[in-house]
Amino acid sequence: MTGKLDCLIVGGGPGGLTAAIYLARFRRTVLVVDEAKSRCAWIPTSHNHAGFMNGINGLDLLDRMRCQAEQYGARIETGSIQSLRCLDEAGFAATTESGGKLTAETVILATGVIDDQPRLPNLFDAVQRGLIRVCPICDAFEVIDKKVAVIGHGRDAMGEVLFIRGYTADLTLLTLGTPMNLTAEDRAKLSELGIRTVEEQVERVTEEGGRITKVILKSGEELDFDTLYSALGTLARCTLASQIGARMDDQGRLIVDSHCRTSVAGCFAAGDIVAGLNQISVAMGQAAIAATAVHNLLRRRDGMIPPDTDAPADPETKRSSDTTLAACTQPPETPEA
Repeated sequence: MTGKLDCLIVGGGPGGLTAAIYLARFRRTVLVVDEAKSRCAWIPTSHNHAGFMNGINGLDLLDRMRCQAEQYGARIETGSIQSLRCLDEAGFAATTESGGKLTAETVILATGVIDDQPRLPNLFDAVQRGLIRVCPICDAFEVIDKKVAVIGHGRDAMGEVLFIRGYTADLTLLTLGTPMNLTAEDRAKLSELGIRTVEEQVERVTEEGGRITKVILKSGEELDFDTLYSALGTLARCTLASQIGARMDDQGRLIVDSHCRTSVAGCFAAGDIVAGLNQISVAMGQAAIAATAVHNLLRRRDGMIPPDTDAPADPETKRSSDTTLAACTQPPETPEA
């Protein structure tokens, strides 16, 4: 692909691919550069993604979305963007890992986050079989009345274990040797709900018959569970956003307005990199808004939208011109997915 792109999309998860589908159907020149590290690929079966009665595997969903985007002319390449900078006149210049140069009128960042996973053997396989889970919003329904342990520490871990308490009463909080540093009130709450807190180090995890059966503590005590949940947090993939000076929260997640604009003109964002709830449906909704806003931005540039005329998701309308950037906040007491 030569010449200046209408839009460069960085990231090929549900957000990035949804944006590509929209922009390709808007007849825009669009390139998706994807490192193939989407969190969606780790999902064994998503049961709350609308339209799939029996659920869908994360890799299968990504394959379907890639095929759909390419069907309409979007180009998708495996690789990474090493650097991104704003051009003086307008637009962006990017450099790929192989040294290739790209220029684009607009950019959509859909780089997502990385889960801080527990250091356990055969982790991907264990996640695929539902032995280790990371998203109670997505799949706590599948652990109703099961014996569950949550790995984590601090208030976030406590929030997750309390969320899962709505599905099962047999819960243990494993800190892997890290002190919880909870208040007396917090500890009393956990005790009242029958949630055990184990702050001892875990020596190893053994499996039998296709399920995690034992967590062996340093003392030699053995604990049996059906499922482990990891609540160790996430790391935002915000390097490119930092390079162009986009505004972020203290977790490195991008702050966007109602049109999914970042604080940098021409740069939009969608998905888990945006401050808010980490869910496929949220990423896809943000991507639809961002792609439509990109299209209308380019239409206005080309004189295809008369001055002072509104357009769907148009970031230049009077209604939005004075809108201040605001983070999409997560519902109170609800863990991130």
